[in-house]
Amino acid sequence: MKLDNKEFGFDQFAPEMAKLKHEKHFDYLVTIIGEDFGEEGLGCIYILENTKTSERTSVKQIAKQVDEEHVIPSVVNTWKVADLLEREVYDLLGIKFLGHPDMRRLFLRNDFVGHPLRKDYDMSPENNRFPETDEPENDWTSEWNLDENGSLVETKRRLFDEDDFVVNFGPNHPSTHGVLRLQTILDGETIKHVYPHLGYIHRGIEKLCENSTYPQTLAFTDRLNYLCAMMHRHALVGVIEEAMGVELSDRILYIRTIMDELQRIDNHLLFLGTAAQDLGALTAFLYCMRDREHVLNVMEETTGGRLIMNYYRIGGLQDDIDPNFVENTKALCKYLRPMIQEYMDVFGDNVITHNRFEGVGVLSLDDCIDYGLTGPAGRASGWKNDVRKHHPYGVYDRVTFKEITMTGCDSMDRYLIHIEEIYQSLDIIEQLIDHIPEGEFYIKQKPVIKVPEGQWYFSVEGGAGEFGVYLDSRDDKSPYRLKMRPMGLSLVGAFDKMLKGQKLADLITTGATIDFVIPDLDR
Repeated sequence: MKLDNKEFGFDQFAPEMAKLKHEKHFDYLVTIIGEDFGEEGLGCIYILENTKTSERTSVKQIAKQVDEEHVIPSVVNTWKVADLLEREVYDLLGIKFLGHPDMRRLFLRNDFVGHPLRKDYDMSPENNRFPETDEPENDWTSEWNLDENGSLVETKRRLFDEDDFVVNFGPNHPSTHGVLRLQTILDGETIKHVYPHLGYIHRGIEKLCENSTYPQTLAFTDRLNYLCAMMHRHALVGVIEEAMGVELSDRILYIRTIMDELQRIDNHLLFLGTAAQDLGALTAFLYCMRDREHVLNVMEETTGGRLIMNYYRIGGLQDDIDPNFVENTKALCKYLRPMIQEYMDVFGDNVITHNRFEGVGVLSLDDCIDYGLTGPAGRASGWKNDVRKHHPYGVYDRVTFKEITMTGCDSMDRYLIHIEEIYQSLDIIEQLIDHIPEGEFYIKQKPVIKVPEGQWYFSVEGGAGEFGVYLDSRDDKSPYRLKMRPMGLSLVGAFDKMLKGQKLADLITTGATIDFVIPDLDR
């Protein structure tokens, strides 16, 4: 998708954005991209989707300078997903969003000095020495607005009441599947608020990409989500190839689609296993890990990797498929089909599972769209958001498969959708595996890859939802700005809404059925 940005001007920005949602039904805010545009100044690009037609549009807004600060009106009251997205932009670029009720840093420590995605940020080691002290805690946050004179005014807000009881889940709790901290306010056993604290594994990947050539950027995507390495890299090579106008052979498209679906099965098997393990069902975890090994065996014989695949390249594939790949993939599909029922027999249809999952972590269809919950989490509430269906890539428009949706809106349906999606992935693979066409597995590119000037966005259906890559190129061998839309950020941002009024144990259950991976979330 080549971006053709609308611009409304500072004063009309907020009302025009509200019109886009309420009058033109652009109700899904895909992402907010903060950027230093150079001479234009700091600003943001907003990518929006009409969920009825799947039409997408983009809006560009340059920040206004007030009292030596950069400000843009917040859209958090129009789209709830903007909460964490705007905090990310503030953290990395220093743009304050007027009217945002919680303008704190998101990934970096609250005593971090500067905003590293600005082009004039000092990257020298002396300026980036990591503090050797504990991060100072602060029970207050800020809301910024303009007064009647146009001056910037800060309003302090308490995060906690004096008698609030706060429990920290993480950053080293096993149920968070990584270094995530969920600051949970309780009234007895009942959850009042959940504040996510992110950035414990933030590595500044988007900043690193600005100083890397395009082939060098590919290695970062595999390490964002080791369970969706193929899909993540597919999004990055996809946006570069689209910008360059690279025409791929059908052989490349077929193999990429098959590999993406094998990776999806890998992701879903680990999801099913860890969802069971989080509730204490170790046997189901072992069943899933047993079968996941078979999936990785098939992928490894072609890619050489089991966790970090490094297989897709700009213009095609690292190498052709292994001579045994077709037969081994067909044998895998035949083996896996009856195994899926075992996961239901040993855990999924257990009375304890039903009691722990049903009615827990409920989020309605409208709220899923408002909070940007894509993937199985959104489809559990009836939102048809599968990128493979609505924005096809690879050869997904040439195969028949169902977009699995349910209406329970709870943890049980999120679990069951993963079960059903494994069947759909097997269907896709079986339709393609005997029909991989002859042809080139790599379309040769120039030794130094340069991308024409412009802005593009390309997304894929990852294991937990939409993963997208925004590219701003200035006709150079490195991206001017490369922004990744993680799958997990919007999922974690909805925890507060899903869990308010639920019991403390329900946080573990909801986390088990929200399929986030921390490096993808933090980048």
